[in-house]
Amino acid sequence: MADQGVSDLIKGISDDVKLLVRDEIQLAKAELVPAAKNAGIGAGLFGAAGYFAICALSVLYFAAAFALAQVVDTWLAFLIVGVALLLVAAVLGLVGFVLVKRVKAPEKTIANANATVAELKAAVQRGNAAATAPQIEGQVVSSRAIS
Repeated sequence: MADQGVSDLIKGISDDVKLLVRDEIQLAKAELVPAAKNAGIGAGLFGAAGYFAICALSVLYFAAAFALAQVVDTWLAFLIVGVALLLVAAVLGLVGFVLVKRVKAPEKTIANANATVAELKAAVQRGNAAATAPQIEGQVVSSRAIS
């Protein structure tokens, strides 16, 4: 090892780092692929559960209408259940609309971003002015001396 040159040592280190990175990537793949499969299967099962829940709610709405049909005419029972569902939807929509209207723009963040942009523009202008000024070590030089 003492006989190796600097370039050989650097090449060896580079090869070792490449091997280490490659091994770390393989380890990450080995750990993440099963987890990703489980997450995908879980998401699919949640979607199926949501679908069956919606189907069950539809059946329950029909059951409520048929139960109400024992007291009033069938058409009136379905109308009452439909109107009740529309009222629930309207109330939820109104509450959601009010909550969305309360959302305000991030005024402090926007002001801070605008101040940062203005400061950057000023710094660029100062940098350009300093770069184009004909000065060397604090001495002003004529344009002919620079060429």
